[in-house]
Amino acid sequence: MARELRLNAFAMNCVGHQAHGQWRHPRDRSSEYRTLQYWVELARLLERGKFDGLFLADVLGVYDVYEGGPETALREAVQAPVNDPLLIIPSMAQATEHLGFAVTCNLSHEPPLPFARRMTTLDHLTEGRIGWNVVTGYLESGAKGAGRAGQVAHDVRYDIAEEFMQIQYGLWERSWEDGAVRRDREVGVFTDPSRVHRVHHDGEYFSIAAIHLCEPSPQRTPVLYQAGSSPKGTAFAARHAECVFVGGNDPARMREDVARLRALAAQNGRAPGDILVFALATVVTAATDEEAEARFAEYQGYVSEAGTLAMMSGWAGVDLSKPREAQASAAASNAIQSVAAAIAGPSAPADRRVGRPVGLGGGGPAIVGGPGRVADELQAWAEEADIDGFNLAYVVMPETFADIVEHLIPELQRRGAYKTHYAPGTYREKLFGAGPRLGSRHPAAAYRAD
Repeated sequence: MARELRLNAFAMNCVGHQAHGQWRHPRDRSSEYRTLQYWVELARLLERGKFDGLFLADVLGVYDVYEGGPETALREAVQAPVNDPLLIIPSMAQATEHLGFAVTCNLSHEPPLPFARRMTTLDHLTEGRIGWNVVTGYLESGAKGAGRAGQVAHDVRYDIAEEFMQIQYGLWERSWEDGAVRRDREVGVFTDPSRVHRVHHDGEYFSIAAIHLCEPSPQRTPVLYQAGSSPKGTAFAARHAECVFVGGNDPARMREDVARLRALAAQNGRAPGDILVFALATVVTAATDEEAEARFAEYQGYVSEAGTLAMMSGWAGVDLSKPREAQASAAASNAIQSVAAAIAGPSAPADRRVGRPVGLGGGGPAIVGGPGRVADELQAWAEEADIDGFNLAYVVMPETFADIVEHLIPELQRRGAYKTHYAPGTYREKLFGAGPRLGSRHPAAAYRAD
């Protein structure tokens, strides 16, 4: 029996997400990101293709490491300008019935109570279709823009994240008991005060005493995504994440990383099925292999190498415009450590022209071909790496996703490797086939009052 794949569309509320230079392509519409119509049309397209979710990336800050300033990033539209991803979700949810929305929010710059309210509000407005990609940030410019002197040390950011999650679980899972909201018109009681609790937390990084401002939403805690690949990040994901986003171009090595993640999750009392793993990939497809290859060659002509290097410099915290000998600090990067090691560390390839391959989707495999070839490669990759699905990056928007819906999805469905209809229920129920709330093996369950 074929392994059933899960697919997210990977996008960002900006022009140049991870395909820099493609905004110049005559068929690209990503510069329309400022309009609701653009996002509503995308959501409807993805739901027509039975995508599990739209995974919205985000950054707070500009990519100003490359050549010591933001000029390249601004000139090339490298994730700048970038709008708030949360504000586009309600319109997309209203236009769809099943599509999930996983949104990236940087907890390093969020006060716990207002953040909990925003996510609960979104869970209400989407009728339980919201997920949160938990990130701690990597841009120095983002930290300074949030009023800090600079970026907190990498591992300390995860210590802060642990406390932040404890507070969120208390607010989402404990503050309001089931049945606290009565809506009793006859008696005149909307909420039973005896079933609402103040959450207290007095830790190293946060101290709060607060009642959650919202009544319980369908999922209470949103579906939890995480993408950390450092030892600290992997340990955090093993404790908290339901869906983990991984990158890389070697399925055998990815399988080792996935096995390590699942082993750590088991040490935390979680079962293998409690975590779904999604890998980054870029798919360029068409009716035939030849048409897809011609389309890919066309796209390559629009790649901005400088723009891609500006993005990668921000990821790594290392200026890739400098000679290798000036990058000796890569191993001590305070940004994304795995990226720093891969593209700027001592084991990185000598060829510095790394911008072109990464410029067509962000560094995962580029899978090019007609429906049969692409389906073969996705299925082989999933089996070898032991993953559950893919976050699919786009090259040209919305053409990349339209081609996937038209050509690839029917082929996967024909093979029994992709769903033909959505399961009922919330985002969590669709993904895991269980109830709308986090299961009893998740640490959030310990915070429940009932």
